[in-house]
Amino acid sequence: MADIGYSATSKEHDAQLGDYFALLKPRVMSLVVFTALVGLLAAPVTVHPVIAFASILFVAIGAGASGALNMWWDADIDGVMRRTSKRPIPSGRVQPGEALNLGMGLSFLSVMMLAVTANLLAAGLLAFTIFFYAVIYSMWLKRSTPQNIVIGGAAGAFPPVIGWVIATGSFSVEAWLMFALIFMWTPPHFWALALFMKSDYDDAGVPMLTVTHGRKSTRVHIIVYTVLLAVLAVGTGFTAIGGPLYLTTAVVLNALFLKGALHIWRRDEQSALADDYAVEKKFFRLSLWYLFAHFGVILAEAALRPFGFGGW
Repeated sequence: MADIGYSATSKEHDAQLGDYFALLKPRVMSLVVFTALVGLLAAPVTVHPVIAFASILFVAIGAGASGALNMWWDADIDGVMRRTSKRPIPSGRVQPGEALNLGMGLSFLSVMMLAVTANLLAAGLLAFTIFFYAVIYSMWLKRSTPQNIVIGGAAGAFPPVIGWVIATGSFSVEAWLMFALIFMWTPPHFWALALFMKSDYDDAGVPMLTVTHGRKSTRVHIIVYTVLLAVLAVGTGFTAIGGPLYLTTAVVLNALFLKGALHIWRRDEQSALADDYAVEKKFFRLSLWYLFAHFGVILAEAALRPFGFGGW
């Protein structure tokens, strides 16, 4: 970990159960669970409910393990950034070694148990996802390149593929389309956050695009990725996991998303400061609903398909 003013020994160690749970990044975990479940249920293979529940549980534990390892490694910069300064390690409530042990232990448990409940391919993919997030993204990309979010977004995009593999034991085009939706959504989502978090990433020395290329360039990147995302999202409506309900939702949501990205692109810092980044914050909030809505209608299409309503 880089030394950016963090010192656990100077703070009180008074951990509660909730502090250890916070290490697992429960909000991120909820997205992982949801998208993995959609991948599992959208697959053309029925999984026994008990097996499905256990498998998704171990995927959730694996996601939590990734979060704990990320917080262990990033404790120094978390202590500098306002958004993360109250996390368990920089606030002194949990010691770094405890987070490391928790992350390693849950990683081993989740991968081994998923191999038992589902299959080796799903377990191997979960292990790779944990490694990718903890090592490739957290330890390498995040502090070395402005493409950290672009490449690192793959870690958050694997859960629906894992869910699909749990059900089928193999990969498919549909699984990778769900992967691509999350992968392409991640950059504009986080770049919008970086715009209104102002100096956080500068203070922490993280080479976010806003720091290395400036805010004007970041606004251009947001509109470019949003256009590419819209093409992908609407195009997915014509595939096996799409259908009329998905396509209608995708057209409406992507029109709103494109409108928001266009508004961000046209703004300068003076106008953004004048309204406290209201447009960027609105776009960021919409991005949260954007992903849940797309995967929600993929799930709805899968649920309606047996009754002759879902799909084409």
